Order: sequence, then C-alpha cells, then structure tokens
Amino acid sequence: MAIFSKKDKVALDLQAISTLISEGSVLEGNLKAPAFARIDGLVNGDVMVDEGLILGEKGEVKGNISTKEIFVYGTVRGDINTSSLEIKATGRITGDIKTQNLAVENGGVYNGNLTMQQVEVQKQLQA
Repeated sequence: MAIFSKKDKVALDLQAISTLISEGSVLEGNLKAPAFARIDGLVNGDVMVDEGLILGEKGEVKGNISTKEIFVYGTVRGDINTSSLEIKATGRITGDIKTQNLAVENGGVYNGNLTMQQVEVQKQLQA
C-alpha cells in the first residue's frame, strides 16, 4: 500500500516553489528546473520543468514549454507539452498544445492546434 494516495496530492498552486523568475527579470536562454517553478518575468527560450509550472499574470514565455502540469495566468508564445494544462482567465497562449487534460477559464485565450490523448493511449505509445 502506498503512503500517499491520489487524494493526498497537493495542488500545483500550493506546492513549494524551487525556482522563481521574479517580475521584472529577463532570462535569455533555456530554463531547466528539477521540481516546481514559477515565472513572473520574461523567459526568451524553452522551459523544461520536471514537476509543474505556474506562469504568473505578468509572466511571459517566448519558447516551448515541457512539464507535467501547468497553470497559465500570463502569456505563452510557443508550444506546450504537458499532462495537465489550466488556462486561467488572464492566460494567453499562441502555439500548439499536447496534453491529456485541459481546463480553460472564461476569458482565457488559446490560438493554435490542440492534441489530446488518453493516459492509456499515451502509455501504449511509449512502450
């Protein structure tokens, strides 16, 4: 029996952030983070975060994003590859999305192609 059940999973927005790009900061180049990250500044490059990413309202990514789960309050100009994506009311995405789960709040904007796969199908493709 596992120590933690699926019900005990802590929501991304309540996780301890290990990497923070603060408002007013500009990162020129790719960002790779091992756990949870939050971007409130500008990243000109690809973003790869192992666990989860929060893109704050003032946050902007001009590049591709790859992570397990992501909340988008800010702006993305690039493709996103994730298991779970939430576009919040202030979120703006221009680019292609590959995900298993998608939620868009009223007011959120997305322009691009969307590809969704069920978990079982994706596991079969990886085998």
